[in-house]
Amino acid sequence: MPSLKMESGVKLFTGIASEDLAKKIAASFGQALGKVEHYRFSDGELQASYEESIRGQSVYIIQSTMPPADNLMELLLLIDAAKRASARHIVAVIPYFGYARQDRKDKPRVAIGAKLVADMLAVAGATRVMTMDLHADQIQGFFNVPVDHLYASTIFLPYINSLNLQNLTIAAPDMGGSKRANAYAKHLKAEMVICYKQRAKANVVESMTAIGEIEGRNIILVDDLVDTGGTLCKAAEMMMERGALSVRAICTHSVLSGKAYENIENSKLTELIVTDTIPLTKSSSKIRVLSVADLFAKVINSVQNFESISSNFVV
Repeated sequence: MPSLKMESGVKLFTGIASEDLAKKIAASFGQALGKVEHYRFSDGELQASYEESIRGQSVYIIQSTMPPADNLMELLLLIDAAKRASARHIVAVIPYFGYARQDRKDKPRVAIGAKLVADMLAVAGATRVMTMDLHADQIQGFFNVPVDHLYASTIFLPYINSLNLQNLTIAAPDMGGSKRANAYAKHLKAEMVICYKQRAKANVVESMTAIGEIEGRNIILVDDLVDTGGTLCKAAEMMMERGALSVRAICTHSVLSGKAYENIENSKLTELIVTDTIPLTKSSSKIRVLSVADLFAKVINSVQNFESISSNFVV
């Protein structure tokens, strides 16, 4: 009897929220997206189904999990469907990992949302997770499956170098972002500034000051995400008042909720540079978008061929 050989191919699929980015990733990878049918019942309940066989395949499901919660639920449904359809490997490609800000108990009787989401992904059937610029690196430890944690610095650093800024200073918008800012500063051989802020409540900055030299410097604020834009706008205003030549911000994930677009347009920021892990809902003259599609496609190829991905990490 002839021996049987299992052929495991690669198939890329996407949820509704990340369709544009997924198309770019698929094009860079050199393969069309697989067919998924999305159906909503009259009450809004979502159903997703694969319209082609995925038995024995390595399935990569691309979906960011920003609000609404339907985006996370759709990803979980697609993972579960792939498991029940006998996919060989199921990789959740989550460019923006929602609920990452809930990574610890910062007060009594609260959930650790990031851990809960990690557990849900594993129970649904994900055998691997691929994501970018988690709010806290230790979230990788919440998973019991391999996590490929990519860094947008691979994309941001060449852009910063292309600006040819003199007297460059990298700034952390808060104490928690000092590690990230320090990594950028070391790579760029630049000075560093740390902002210290006090919040009146979540998403509302009461006061801010900075530690480090600002006058006569071109400042670049570095953060993992921008939500309402309050911190960045207040930091830019404070730095310009203290004699900065210019203030820019680079943030991987453009959450941009509430009055964020208005805040940024009216701010002292020269520009805000983000990636397309989350699609913009409006256009803005001050927002520049750099795509992460080529990076994700390259890493998917490396993972599929059991190659190292560490060469993709700049800082």
